Amino acid sequence: MKKEEILYKYEKRKDNVLYILHEFQDLNPYNYVTDDDMQLIADYIGIPYSKVYGTASFYSMISEKPRGKHIIRLCDSPPCHLMGSIDILDVIKEELKIEVGETTPDMIFTLEKTACLGVCGVAPVMMIDDEVYGNLTPKKVRKILTEYKEGTK
Repeated sequence: MKKEEILYKYEKRKDNVLYILHEFQDLNPYNYVTDDDMQLIADYIGIPYSKVYGTASFYSMISEKPRGKHIIRLCDSPPCHLMGSIDILDVIKEELKIEVGETTPDMIFTLEKTACLGVCGVAPVMMIDDEVYGNLTPKKVRKILTEYKEGTK
């Protein structure tokens, strides 16, 4: 789907900006929206670029810089923290050899923390792309990451 097709799916209303940003980001192989994308959206909706940029920069699910093919979001809420998310973070960093906010050199993974994924009953939790993984252990995390590295996920 082309950007113009995405735009024409939506009425020219500012409450559609976030939906359009999501679709533009999904269209980009590096999971981000460019300045040109934001300007295109602003022109289409008829609002200042600063409003589109403000929306993009406010929401953590929208990125303005290139990210990996797979986005790993580790929950950092108090329940996940108490249930061992720090250990899980250490395993992910060790396996991928990156820090939070970084992307692997091959552009396959980006590691992010998030405030809450809303599934505290299965803490600690991470989300890779749209898939949620709970009751994490170091062994389980290594298995999941291996599946993604091998392309079986």
